[in-house]
Amino acid sequence: MTTQRTDTPAAWDERTQLTTFLDYARATAVAKCEGVSAEGAVKAPLPGSPLMTLCGLISHLRWVEYYWLEEVFLDGEEAGPLVHATEEDPDPEMRTAVEVPLPQLLAEYEEQSARFRELVAGHSLDAKARRPIRDGRHVDLRWVLLHLVEETSRHNGHLDVVRELVDGRVGS
Repeated sequence: MTTQRTDTPAAWDERTQLTTFLDYARATAVAKCEGVSAEGAVKAPLPGSPLMTLCGLISHLRWVEYYWLEEVFLDGEEAGPLVHATEEDPDPEMRTAVEVPLPQLLAEYEEQSARFRELVAGHSLDAKARRPIRDGRHVDLRWVLLHLVEETSRHNGHLDVVRELVDGRVGS
């Protein structure tokens, strides 16, 4: 199966462009994982980055989106492995992901993405986050979407490198 994706929006308004690029970045992350073995999905091929696995990166993307949209934007319930982050274990979502099959992680990520598409559609891009960021400011939904495009795209580069080192697959 090949993940269908496009970076060309159906309309040229700001919302459609932002959500199209986020969906494109999400679909690219999923495409980077297609056809990998269960063993390859949990392999950490970079000696200096023992948590950087395909499973770990998908889990990270999922929980980062949850954090920004559910916790910061909506001031919703803190949930998931990020709740347990500490200075000694700053990325529990990446560490624990190797215990979850990649197809399950991908399904959870895609299910959450569908929910968040509806959330974004129901709010103005100018709507302010209910919870402040570290410096005390309340970012708007536009900023959250731009941040998620950047975050997901940056980690797609990591997924690309890890995938090539795991089984030689390039592209997607």
